[in-house]
Parts: sequence; C-alpha cells; structure tokens
Amino acid sequence: MPAISKRTFRVRSYETDLYGHVNQVNYLRYMQEAALDASAEVGYDGAAYDALGTLWLIHETEVEYFRALKFGDSVEVTTWVGDFRRVRSRRFYDMHLVGSGELAAKGSSDWIYLNRATQRPLAIPPEMVIAFAPEGADALPPGERREKLVEPPPAPPGAFTMRRVVEWRDVDSVGHVNNAVYLSYMEESAIEQSASINWPMQRMRDEGFGVVARKHQIEYRLQAELGDPLLVTTYLSEPRRSSIIRNFIITRPDGGIVARSRSLYLCVSLSTGMPIRIPQQVMEDFAAVIAEANGGE
Repeated sequence: MPAISKRTFRVRSYETDLYGHVNQVNYLRYMQEAALDASAEVGYDGAAYDALGTLWLIHETEVEYFRALKFGDSVEVTTWVGDFRRVRSRRFYDMHLVGSGELAAKGSSDWIYLNRATQRPLAIPPEMVIAFAPEGADALPPGERREKLVEPPPAPPGAFTMRRVVEWRDVDSVGHVNNAVYLSYMEESAIEQSASINWPMQRMRDEGFGVVARKHQIEYRLQAELGDPLLVTTYLSEPRRSSIIRNFIITRPDGGIVARSRSLYLCVSLSTGMPIRIPQQVMEDFAAVIAEANGGE
C-alpha cells in the first residue's frame, strides 16, 4: 500500500468567486499543498530536495468537480502515489467535505523528477520509491487509467486570443509560473471572450444561469518565467444540451506550446445549481467560436 496523507483546508473568503463558490483554481492549490506535505511526511521536504539538487514539476494534471465548496467549509484532501515510472510518478487526490463526507472533487497529477540545475529528468531513486510506497512500486494498487489528452479540433475563425506578460505574482520559488496560475490565465481568457461577445458574467447572472467547470485535463509542456509574453487562445467545441468543451492553448509568440487544456463546462441554474439547457441565444451568439466536429469533415 502507498503512504497515505491527509490534510484539511478551511475555505477562506478570498478563495471564493462571484458565484460564492471556491474558485476552480484553488482546488489545484489544495492538491499541490497536500502533495508537498505528503512528501515531507515521508522524509522529503524542501530541505531534502535542496540537498539532493532535485525537484518535482507537474507535467499533467486532471481535476473533476462534484460539489461546490463555499466560504467556511472545510475540505479534507487525501493523497497518495499511484505509480512510479522511470522519471515520473502519478499522484491521486480525493477532496471530501468535512462533516458530511461528500466528495467535492478528485484529481491526479503526473510529476516529473528533475535535476534542479539542468532541468533535465532524472531516474527516481529506489529509496525514494520505498519512502512513498513501503511495499515497493509493484505492490501499488492499479489506479485509474491515464486519459490521453484528446487533440483539439482546428480553431474556428472566432477563436479568441488574450495577451499576457508573466508577472511577479505568477511565479513560484522555482522561478516558473505556478501550475495553478495557468488555469487562472485560461479562466480569464474565457471570461474576456464571453464579454467580447456581449455575454459578460453579470449578464449571465441577470439571466439566472452560470457556466461552471466540471473537469479540466491540463498538460504543461514548457516553463514560462517572469516577464515572458504569452498568448492564451480559447474556443469551444462539442456542444451538448447543457455542456460544452472549452479548448485552451497557451503559447509563446514563437508558437511554442506552454500549456493546453481540454475543459468540460456545464450551464447551471444559479437558483438550484442543477444543469440546464444552454440558452438558444447563447448558442447563436457563440456560433463563430465553436469549432466544427472533425475539423469540418
């Protein structure tokens, strides 16, 4: 069995958004903090990694939301390592509401072990594997199958691009944009795109509905640093009765892909929190930013 770690977070007021829910980005922060604590519990804290001259960086992460957390709630994050490969390890997370035990969200992240100086992948030491999985990697129970990120369809003519420059507040102690911040960039680009089509958040609230994230699959390819210019492009695909896929691609001006995401969003009633049909007017107004299936074939 793997070493299992639990950490409880109390929701702060500044973690909530306009809907009064914990902002989707903060779940990634809970996951990251729980992972750091879990590593420290088995003897690998920040000082240990400094001494080794190594670090872990997230290559892929997935989070699925089931119940909105609110100010004053406490959430218990349970985390464990699901597998080890030569230079990668997959960590799982379950987030339950303290008191009721309801599942609020679950996720997983693929971490890559790196040499801090060269930023090149390193083989994970056997003693580190034993620390996280005392019975050995082969004894770890099989986790959920990795979902390969589906290639997005070609961007439609109305795809929206937001320009950003990495700010001081965006980078972490490693000097890179923190993994959760990329999701903030994506969220902001979606809000700006909606506003550009005359559907700002306030109008949606006035109409009694909201668009909320149900699942993110994020892949990180390159590291962005302080002062780097970035382009955040977003567009829609696969519309259904009450859901739609939003595609995000963050690139450098030279075209290098920094991060990308396939994100499932639901249209919900703000009074009941239940999924509802996407309003026809919204579908008509967003038609130019919805990619055709199979690239229009």
